[in-house]
Amino acid sequence: MKTLFRGGIVVSGRDKKQLDILVDGEKIAAVGEKLSDSDAHVVDVSGRLVFPGFIDGHTHMDLEVSGTVTADGFLSGTRAELAGGTTCLIDFATQNRGETLAYALRRWHEKADGQASCDYAFHLAISDWNEEVSRELEDVIAGGIRSFKLYMTYDAMVMDDRGIYEILTRLKELGGIAGVHCENRGIIDARRAEVLRRKGHRRDVSDYPATRPHLAEAEAVSRLLKIAACVDTPVIIVHLSTKEGYAEVERARAAGQKVYVETCPQYLVLDESRYGLPDGQGRKFMCAPPLRTEADQRALWNALAAGGIDTVATDHCSFTLAQKAAGKADFAATPCGMPGAEERPALLYHYGVNAGKISVEQMCALLSENPARLYRLYPKKGVIAPGSDADLVVWDAQAEYVISKDARQSAADYAPLEGTRLKGRAGQVYLRGRLAAENGRILAPGAGRYVTAADGRIEL
Repeated sequence: MKTLFRGGIVVSGRDKKQLDILVDGEKIAAVGEKLSDSDAHVVDVSGRLVFPGFIDGHTHMDLEVSGTVTADGFLSGTRAELAGGTTCLIDFATQNRGETLAYALRRWHEKADGQASCDYAFHLAISDWNEEVSRELEDVIAGGIRSFKLYMTYDAMVMDDRGIYEILTRLKELGGIAGVHCENRGIIDARRAEVLRRKGHRRDVSDYPATRPHLAEAEAVSRLLKIAACVDTPVIIVHLSTKEGYAEVERARAAGQKVYVETCPQYLVLDESRYGLPDGQGRKFMCAPPLRTEADQRALWNALAAGGIDTVATDHCSFTLAQKAAGKADFAATPCGMPGAEERPALLYHYGVNAGKISVEQMCALLSENPARLYRLYPKKGVIAPGSDADLVVWDAQAEYVISKDARQSAADYAPLEGTRLKGRAGQVYLRGRLAAENGRILAPGAGRYVTAADGRIEL
């Protein structure tokens, strides 16, 4: 079946132009002015922005963490992503200590296959490093997993400096890349203990952000970048949250180092004042790293505008209020993470494009083109071009709606931005040429497929 999208304003990371898009089956057949095809069904998108399907490069679906499992598995989580305009996510298949990488990937396929409503790929989070895992990496990368995750904190996942060095060295040999959660574990542990000694309890969520201070992120970013410089390999800083952390990135780049940076909507539109809400409501906003200050928000927006941050992902890690209540007596027992899959594109448009902080071209680069390039899904994903998957988002720039937990696809029973009015949303979302969602409603559930990363260099 052929479909001709006529008159839309096609957006790329470099420009926008009124063009027609001819789709043949699941692929884009042609992009140009005044296209025609007598066999095609015509969809009039005149005057509407048309983005390549958005890609969320940082999600945690069906993750076992903090003695529980995230509220969203691939069934509800991918519906949330699709409703907002995301046509492909990249989730973290997680190797627990004592497991092989193959076992971790097999478990994640069991979680995702047949459940997803948008396309999906995997990173692989490494928590156990030894000669066997090092050998196994060759097969994993040959099988289409080229991005990996390392943690500099969390008892169950933390990798020491030697392990980071050795993994980066091995990934350099094999053509992989690592994204790293950068926080200083020792500072966090010490700050938590200080709260307990000083107060005799850790019930007050307002004490939480000080246990993961700005400099704990900045120190870890600096240390990682020095390790990566010793290996002479690029790395990705995931969910960057502070101006101090970004300053470390700038210093490394000024010295000629290649560093990629991701941030998340929560660090752009929410701040640490939420932790002072009464009756434990601040637990809803506990994520790691924590929400920061308005000064950090300004620094991150400025970095986005200047092209210093490459991608905006969600770090979607959702829990219910009952799950969050595990931290009622001790905030350190709260499972950290927030839902955000559905709102990400609309938040970036409303607070970024509408506010004049970024352009629609930059939004396209941050949400589509750059993650596709960084994770080597390009040009299958992330671009509207002949031969690419027909993943299209027809954007309704005039639509106004209010965020509500009752109108979302996520299994989390709260919305961090409940009651916020936004202008602009995904009107129609096409997944490989098929209308899959419209104005937040899912029309083609379960249509997602697994995709793998391609060989070759990262061109970003």
